Amino acid sequence: MRWCCSFPRALLLVLLLGWWGRSTGFKICSFKLQSLNSTKAANKRVMYTLKRVVSRCDVCLLQGVNDPNGSVMKHLVTKLNRDNDSYDHQYQTVASRSLGANPNDMQEYVFLYRKEIVSVSDRHQYEGKGFARPPFMVRFKSSQTSVGDFVLVAVNTLPSRAVQEMDQLYDVFTDISKRWKTEAVMFLGNFNAGCSHMTRPKKKEIRLFTKKGFYWLIGDHVDTTTTDTTDCAYDRFVVHGKSFLKQVEPGTASVFNYAKTYQIKKMEAMHISEHFPIEVELKSSTHLPQATPLLILLSLSAFLLSGLAAL
Repeated sequence: MRWCCSFPRALLLVLLLGWWGRSTGFKICSFKLQSLNSTKAANKRVMYTLKRVVSRCDVCLLQGVNDPNGSVMKHLVTKLNRDNDSYDHQYQTVASRSLGANPNDMQEYVFLYRKEIVSVSDRHQYEGKGFARPPFMVRFKSSQTSVGDFVLVAVNTLPSRAVQEMDQLYDVFTDISKRWKTEAVMFLGNFNAGCSHMTRPKKKEIRLFTKKGFYWLIGDHVDTTTTDTTDCAYDRFVVHGKSFLKQVEPGTASVFNYAKTYQIKKMEAMHISEHFPIEVELKSSTHLPQATPLLILLSLSAFLLSGLAAL
């Protein structure tokens, strides 16, 4: 009988510690896909993995989406919302138009977001020249984040023009500042900002490096690719302003290796993308004092354990 009572005690402590240690931040993700079209969407394993990746995020940017009639995203959103048993998180999308110079390789930027905690207040497709797929900017609002009102800018540069397009992101920032009177801006996506596409000397030609106030959250040494033949920091987050930077949870900007986490074979992961998703967390708007929740948890655990001991 002592074993039977000690087991639920241990389980209770694990659950309480798990609750105490869980992340309460607002997670933003970016995932460069390998041409997500209707053919690939018919692959159940691909869509199942993609659903698992997206469901970890409050806002997730997908690049490389080839979905002119919207059927692929509709299918993904239906799966996300239907398979969420608690219905606590229901997703919506906001997408750019089809972009690209090659009619056979048109792609959209798509943001998926949890509609109960974040909303879209505005959107704009950048019309400036010099981009193969011009950035798509969306203004979000969320009472769940300490920043509250912020702009996410979707980026997917052309490898051969990566340095020039990254430099022109400063012009995009200027456009946002004038258009929406805000400087709380995050650029995210596949910058191709690594290896031969962006060498160290080339940084001097990129204003997001040379101008003050821009902070790169994924370091040059990080590998964001799924292949064994490359070790490159292609995918990045860049935030503007110290006030926005302070709202980022320190140490949360990272690569999510879904192949390792979900025990997927390397070739299967590469079929989905040659890139791993990147993610970062914003601080929550509710900052509880550290001592009070701990005391509450300890009191609750003592009460419940005493009840179990009486069984």
